Amino acid sequence: MSELTYVKAVNEGMARAMRADERVFVLGEDVAEGGPYTTTAGLAEEFGTGRVINTPISEGAITGVAVGAAQSGMKPILEIMFIDFITLALDQVANQAAKAHLMSGGQLSVPLVLRTQGGAGYRSGAQHSQSMEAWLTHIPGLKVVMPSRASDAAGLLASAVADPNPVVFVENKTLYFKKGEVADDPEPIPIGEAAVLRPGSDVTIVALSRLVDDALTAAERLSAEGIEAEVIDPRTLVPLDLDTIVESVKRTNRLVVAHEAVEHGGFGAELVAEVQAAAFDHLDAPIQRVGAPFTPIPVSPPLEDAYLPGADEVYAAARSTLS
Repeated sequence: MSELTYVKAVNEGMARAMRADERVFVLGEDVAEGGPYTTTAGLAEEFGTGRVINTPISEGAITGVAVGAAQSGMKPILEIMFIDFITLALDQVANQAAKAHLMSGGQLSVPLVLRTQGGAGYRSGAQHSQSMEAWLTHIPGLKVVMPSRASDAAGLLASAVADPNPVVFVENKTLYFKKGEVADDPEPIPIGEAAVLRPGSDVTIVALSRLVDDALTAAERLSAEGIEAEVIDPRTLVPLDLDTIVESVKRTNRLVVAHEAVEHGGFGAELVAEVQAAAFDHLDAPIQRVGAPFTPIPVSPPLEDAYLPGADEVYAAARSTLS
Protein backbone atom coordinates (compact mmCIF):
# COMPACT_ATOMS: atom_id res chain seq x y z
CA MET A 1 0.00 0.00 0.00
CA SER A 2 1.06 3.57 -0.68
CA GLU A 3 -0.43 6.89 0.36
CA LEU A 4 -1.48 8.71 -2.80
CA THR A 5 -3.50 11.76 -3.63
CA TYR A 6 -6.70 11.18 -5.56
CA VAL A 7 -5.20 12.85 -8.62
CA LYS A 8 -2.11 10.63 -8.45
CA ALA A 9 -4.31 7.54 -8.20
CA VAL A 10 -6.09 8.59 -11.40
CA ASN A 11 -2.77 9.37 -13.09
CA GLU A 12 -1.20 6.04 -12.15
CA GLY A 13 -4.38 4.20 -13.17
CA MET A 14 -4.10 5.60 -16.68
CA ALA A 15 -0.41 4.77 -16.85
CA ARG A 16 -1.08 1.19 -15.73
CA ALA A 17 -3.76 0.78 -18.38
CA MET A 18 -1.47 2.16 -21.09
CA ARG A 19 1.37 -0.18 -20.10
CA ALA A 20 -0.98 -3.17 -20.14
CA ASP A 21 -2.64 -2.47 -23.50
CA GLU A 22 -1.15 -0.52 -26.39
CA ARG A 23 -4.65 0.24 -27.67
CA VAL A 24 -5.22 2.57 -24.72
CA PHE A 25 -4.46 6.22 -25.44
CA VAL A 26 -5.30 9.59 -23.85
CA LEU A 27 -6.62 12.67 -25.61
CA GLY A 28 -7.87 16.08 -24.57
CA GLU A 29 -6.92 19.70 -24.05
CA ASP A 30 -3.35 20.10 -22.70
CA VAL A 31 -3.08 16.45 -21.68
CA ALA A 32 0.50 16.20 -22.95
CA GLU A 33 1.45 18.99 -20.53
CA GLY A 34 -0.36 17.34 -17.61
CA GLY A 35 -3.56 19.38 -17.68
CA PRO A 36 -4.62 22.03 -15.15
CA TYR A 37 -4.70 19.57 -12.24
CA THR A 38 -1.73 17.31 -13.23
CA THR A 39 -4.03 14.35 -13.91
CA THR A 40 -2.03 13.41 -17.02
CA ALA A 41 1.39 14.61 -15.82
CA GLY A 42 4.26 12.45 -17.04
CA LEU A 43 2.21 10.35 -19.46
CA ALA A 44 3.55 12.02 -22.60
CA GLU A 45 7.11 11.55 -21.34
CA GLU A 46 6.54 7.81 -20.84
CA PHE A 47 4.28 7.00 -23.79
CA GLY A 48 4.96 9.78 -26.28
CA THR A 49 2.65 12.28 -27.90
CA GLY A 50 1.34 9.61 -30.27
CA ARG A 51 -0.59 8.14 -27.35
CA VAL A 52 -1.06 11.30 -25.24
CA ILE A 53 -2.65 13.62 -27.75
CA ASN A 54 -3.30 17.33 -27.32
CA THR A 55 -6.47 18.47 -29.04
CA PRO A 56 -8.03 21.79 -30.01
CA ILE A 57 -10.45 23.36 -27.53
CA SER A 58 -13.42 21.54 -29.01
CA GLU A 59 -15.23 19.11 -26.77
CA GLY A 60 -17.35 17.89 -29.66
CA ALA A 61 -14.27 17.09 -31.74
CA ILE A 62 -12.49 15.38 -28.84
CA THR A 63 -15.47 13.13 -28.15
CA GLY A 64 -16.17 12.44 -31.81
CA VAL A 65 -12.58 11.31 -32.39
CA ALA A 66 -12.78 9.10 -29.30
CA VAL A 67 -16.04 7.48 -30.42
CA GLY A 68 -14.63 6.72 -33.86
CA ALA A 69 -11.40 5.34 -32.41
CA ALA A 70 -13.30 3.15 -29.95
CA GLN A 71 -15.52 1.75 -32.71
CA SER A 72 -12.34 0.97 -34.67
CA GLY A 73 -10.82 -1.15 -31.91
CA MET A 74 -8.89 1.43 -29.86
CA LYS A 75 -9.52 2.19 -26.17
CA PRO A 76 -9.46 5.97 -25.73
CA ILE A 77 -9.49 7.79 -22.41
CA LEU A 78 -10.68 11.28 -23.24
CA GLU A 79 -10.75 14.22 -20.90
CA ILE A 80 -13.41 16.92 -20.88
CA MET A 81 -11.56 19.46 -18.77
CA PHE A 82 -14.66 20.74 -16.97
CA ILE A 83 -17.97 18.90 -16.81
CA ASP A 84 -19.69 22.22 -17.59
CA PHE A 85 -18.51 21.86 -21.18
CA ILE A 86 -19.79 18.35 -21.71
CA THR A 87 -22.79 20.25 -23.04
CA LEU A 88 -20.73 20.81 -26.21
CA ALA A 89 -20.26 17.06 -26.66
CA LEU A 90 -23.73 15.79 -25.79
CA ASP A 91 -24.59 14.71 -29.34
CA GLN A 92 -21.48 12.52 -29.52
CA VAL A 93 -22.02 11.20 -25.97
CA ALA A 94 -25.79 10.67 -25.99
CA ASN A 95 -26.54 9.88 -29.65
CA GLN A 96 -23.34 8.18 -30.79
CA ALA A 97 -21.33 6.61 -27.95
CA ALA A 98 -24.36 5.52 -25.92
CA LYS A 99 -26.38 4.20 -28.87
CA ALA A 100 -23.86 2.53 -31.19
CA HIS A 101 -23.92 -0.93 -29.59
CA LEU A 102 -27.72 -1.17 -29.77
CA MET A 103 -28.15 0.43 -33.15
CA SER A 104 -25.53 -1.81 -34.76
CA GLY A 105 -27.26 -4.92 -33.49
CA GLY A 106 -24.34 -5.60 -31.16
CA GLN A 107 -21.76 -5.44 -33.95
CA LEU A 108 -20.07 -2.32 -32.54
CA SER A 109 -18.62 -1.69 -29.13
CA VAL A 110 -17.51 1.71 -27.83
CA PRO A 111 -14.86 1.00 -25.17
CA LEU A 112 -14.09 4.56 -24.18
CA VAL A 113 -13.70 6.27 -20.82
CA LEU A 114 -14.76 9.91 -20.62
CA ARG A 115 -13.02 11.53 -17.65
CA THR A 116 -14.29 14.87 -16.45
CA GLN A 117 -14.08 17.13 -13.41
CA GLY A 118 -16.96 18.82 -11.60
CA GLY A 119 -17.62 20.71 -8.42
CA ALA A 120 -17.21 24.14 -6.90
CA GLY A 121 -14.87 25.52 -4.25
CA TYR A 122 -12.13 27.02 -6.44
CA ARG A 123 -13.86 30.40 -6.97
CA SER A 124 -14.13 29.57 -10.67
CA GLY A 125 -17.59 31.00 -11.26
CA ALA A 126 -20.82 29.67 -12.68
CA GLN A 127 -19.37 28.16 -15.89
CA HIS A 128 -16.52 26.13 -14.37
CA SER A 129 -18.00 24.80 -11.10
CA GLN A 130 -21.14 22.81 -11.80
CA SER A 131 -22.04 19.25 -10.84
CA MET A 132 -23.91 17.84 -13.83
CA GLU A 133 -23.76 14.10 -13.26
CA ALA A 134 -27.57 13.82 -13.25
CA TRP A 135 -27.67 14.84 -16.93
CA LEU A 136 -25.53 11.84 -17.80
CA THR A 137 -27.45 9.31 -15.69
CA HIS A 138 -30.50 9.97 -17.87
CA ILE A 139 -28.85 8.49 -20.98
CA PRO A 140 -29.35 4.73 -21.51
CA GLY A 141 -26.15 3.16 -22.76
CA LEU A 142 -23.80 5.03 -20.44
CA LYS A 143 -22.31 3.89 -17.17
CA VAL A 144 -21.59 6.73 -14.74
CA VAL A 145 -19.10 6.38 -11.89
CA MET A 146 -18.26 8.99 -9.26
CA PRO A 147 -15.51 7.88 -6.84
CA SER A 148 -14.88 9.84 -3.65
CA ARG A 149 -11.60 8.21 -2.61
CA ALA A 150 -8.19 7.63 -4.13
CA SER A 151 -8.50 3.85 -3.75
CA ASP A 152 -11.90 3.85 -5.43
CA ALA A 153 -10.64 6.07 -8.23
CA ALA A 154 -7.88 3.57 -8.95
CA GLY A 155 -10.09 0.48 -8.82
CA LEU A 156 -13.01 1.95 -10.73
CA LEU A 157 -10.77 3.40 -13.44
CA ALA A 158 -9.36 -0.08 -14.06
CA SER A 159 -12.90 -1.44 -14.47
CA ALA A 160 -13.92 1.49 -16.67
CA VAL A 161 -11.02 0.91 -19.08
CA ALA A 162 -11.86 -2.80 -19.26
CA ASP A 163 -15.55 -2.15 -19.99
CA PRO A 164 -16.55 -2.82 -23.61
CA ASN A 165 -18.84 0.20 -23.74
CA PRO A 166 -18.73 3.87 -22.65
CA VAL A 167 -18.11 4.85 -19.05
CA VAL A 168 -18.26 8.44 -17.79
CA PHE A 169 -15.80 8.90 -14.92
CA VAL A 170 -16.78 11.95 -12.86
CA GLU A 171 -14.10 13.40 -10.56
CA ASN A 172 -14.39 16.29 -8.10
CA LYS A 173 -11.70 18.96 -8.24
CA THR A 174 -11.67 19.55 -4.48
CA LEU A 175 -10.84 15.88 -3.88
CA TYR A 176 -7.79 15.85 -6.14
CA PHE A 177 -5.20 16.52 -3.47
CA LYS A 178 -6.75 14.49 -0.64
CA LYS A 179 -4.63 11.49 0.26
CA GLY A 180 -5.61 7.88 0.87
CA GLU A 181 -4.17 4.40 1.00
CA VAL A 182 -4.01 2.78 -2.44
CA ALA A 183 -2.74 -0.71 -3.22
CA ASP A 184 0.43 -0.73 -5.31
CA ASP A 185 -1.37 -3.02 -7.77
CA PRO A 186 -5.04 -2.12 -7.26
CA GLU A 187 -7.73 -4.68 -7.90
CA PRO A 188 -10.53 -3.52 -10.19
CA ILE A 189 -13.65 -2.47 -8.28
CA PRO A 190 -16.83 -3.77 -9.93
CA ILE A 191 -18.92 -1.03 -11.49
CA GLY A 192 -22.24 -0.94 -9.64
CA GLU A 193 -21.02 -1.85 -6.15
CA ALA A 194 -21.57 0.60 -3.27
CA ALA A 195 -19.34 0.92 -0.19
CA VAL A 196 -20.63 1.08 3.38
CA LEU A 197 -18.09 3.41 4.97
CA ARG A 198 -19.62 3.60 8.45
CA PRO A 199 -22.12 1.19 10.00
CA GLY A 200 -25.08 2.57 11.91
CA SER A 201 -28.57 1.71 13.10
CA ASP A 202 -30.51 4.99 13.37
CA VAL A 203 -30.36 6.70 9.96
CA THR A 204 -28.84 5.95 6.56
CA ILE A 205 -26.89 8.70 4.81
CA VAL A 206 -26.17 8.16 1.11
CA ALA A 207 -23.66 10.74 -0.11
CA LEU A 208 -21.97 11.35 -3.44
CA SER A 209 -18.38 12.41 -4.17
CA ARG A 210 -17.28 15.43 -2.08
CA LEU A 211 -20.26 15.06 0.26
CA VAL A 212 -19.04 11.63 1.43
CA ASP A 213 -16.46 13.12 3.79
CA ASP A 214 -19.01 15.69 4.94
CA ALA A 215 -21.44 12.85 5.69
CA LEU A 216 -18.80 11.07 7.76
CA THR A 217 -18.13 14.30 9.68
CA ALA A 218 -21.86 14.72 10.30
CA ALA A 219 -22.08 11.08 11.43
CA GLU A 220 -19.38 11.63 14.05
CA ARG A 221 -21.26 14.65 15.35
CA LEU A 222 -24.47 12.63 15.52
CA SER A 223 -22.64 9.79 17.28
CA ALA A 224 -21.61 12.18 20.05
CA GLU A 225 -25.34 12.70 20.63
CA GLY A 226 -26.09 8.98 20.71
CA ILE A 227 -27.30 8.71 17.09
CA GLU A 228 -25.51 6.17 14.90
CA ALA A 229 -25.64 6.97 11.19
CA GLU A 230 -24.76 4.48 8.46
CA VAL A 231 -22.86 6.19 5.63
CA ILE A 232 -22.97 4.72 2.13
CA ASP A 233 -21.00 5.86 -0.90
CA PRO A 234 -22.70 4.49 -4.05
CA ARG A 235 -19.47 5.04 -6.03
CA THR A 236 -21.43 4.22 -9.19
CA LEU A 237 -24.62 6.05 -10.16
CA VAL A 238 -25.42 3.91 -13.22
CA PRO A 239 -25.75 1.06 -12.52
CA LEU A 240 -26.85 1.91 -8.96
CA ASP A 241 -26.34 -0.60 -6.14
CA LEU A 242 -29.89 -0.12 -4.88
CA ASP A 243 -29.87 -3.39 -2.91
CA THR A 244 -27.18 -2.17 -0.49
CA ILE A 245 -29.02 1.10 0.11
CA VAL A 246 -32.44 -0.54 0.57
CA GLU A 247 -31.02 -3.16 2.94
CA SER A 248 -29.62 -0.35 5.08
CA VAL A 249 -32.87 1.65 5.05
CA LYS A 250 -34.82 -1.43 6.13
CA ARG A 251 -32.65 -1.51 9.26
CA THR A 252 -32.44 2.21 10.03
CA ASN A 253 -35.92 3.24 8.78
CA ARG A 254 -34.64 6.68 7.79
CA LEU A 255 -32.72 8.10 4.83
CA VAL A 256 -30.77 11.24 3.93
CA VAL A 257 -29.43 11.69 0.39
CA ALA A 258 -26.67 14.29 -0.08
CA HIS A 259 -24.87 15.66 -3.12
CA GLU A 260 -23.19 18.89 -4.19
CA ALA A 261 -25.31 19.27 -7.31
CA VAL A 262 -28.39 21.48 -7.35
CA GLU A 263 -31.07 19.70 -5.33
CA HIS A 264 -33.79 20.39 -7.91
CA GLY A 265 -33.62 17.60 -10.49
CA GLY A 266 -30.44 16.16 -8.96
CA PHE A 267 -29.59 12.46 -8.87
CA GLY A 268 -30.85 12.41 -5.30
CA ALA A 269 -34.40 12.69 -6.59
CA GLU A 270 -34.02 9.47 -8.60
CA LEU A 271 -32.43 7.72 -5.63
CA VAL A 272 -35.27 8.81 -3.34
CA ALA A 273 -37.90 7.59 -5.80
CA GLU A 274 -36.25 4.18 -6.13
CA VAL A 275 -35.85 3.71 -2.38
CA GLN A 276 -39.45 4.72 -1.67
CA ALA A 277 -40.69 2.22 -4.24
CA ALA A 278 -38.58 -0.57 -2.73
CA ALA A 279 -38.82 0.21 1.00
CA PHE A 280 -41.80 2.50 1.63
CA ASP A 281 -43.23 0.34 4.41
CA HIS A 282 -39.93 0.49 6.28
CA LEU A 283 -39.68 4.30 6.38
CA ASP A 284 -40.53 5.98 9.69
CA ALA A 285 -39.95 9.54 8.42
CA PRO A 286 -39.87 11.46 5.13
CA ILE A 287 -36.62 11.08 3.22
CA GLN A 288 -34.48 14.20 3.42
CA ARG A 289 -32.43 15.59 0.52
CA VAL A 290 -29.33 17.77 0.73
CA GLY A 291 -28.17 19.69 -2.32
CA ALA A 292 -27.24 23.11 -3.62
CA PRO A 293 -29.84 25.87 -4.12
CA PHE A 294 -31.42 26.46 -7.51
CA THR A 295 -29.15 29.28 -8.60
CA PRO A 296 -25.95 29.70 -10.65
CA ILE A 297 -22.81 29.24 -8.59
CA PRO A 298 -21.42 32.57 -7.36
CA VAL A 299 -17.75 33.49 -7.78
CA SER A 300 -17.63 35.57 -4.57
CA PRO A 301 -15.84 33.46 -1.91
CA PRO A 302 -18.32 34.09 0.93
CA LEU A 303 -21.28 33.56 -1.39
CA GLU A 304 -19.82 30.36 -2.82
CA ASP A 305 -19.18 29.07 0.70
CA ALA A 306 -22.79 29.82 1.61
CA TYR A 307 -23.99 28.14 -1.60
CA LEU A 308 -22.20 24.84 -1.09
CA PRO A 309 -23.86 22.14 1.03
CA GLY A 310 -21.66 20.45 3.61
CA ALA A 311 -21.51 18.65 6.94
CA ASP A 312 -23.84 21.10 8.71
CA GLU A 313 -26.60 20.55 6.15
CA VAL A 314 -26.18 16.77 6.30
CA TYR A 315 -26.32 16.85 10.10
CA ALA A 316 -29.46 19.01 10.06
CA ALA A 317 -31.17 16.69 7.58
CA ALA A 318 -30.38 13.63 9.67
CA ARG A 319 -31.71 15.32 12.82
CA SER A 320 -34.85 16.22 10.89
CA THR A 321 -35.58 12.57 10.11
CA LEU A 322 -35.37 11.80 13.84
CA SER A 323 -37.38 14.75 15.16
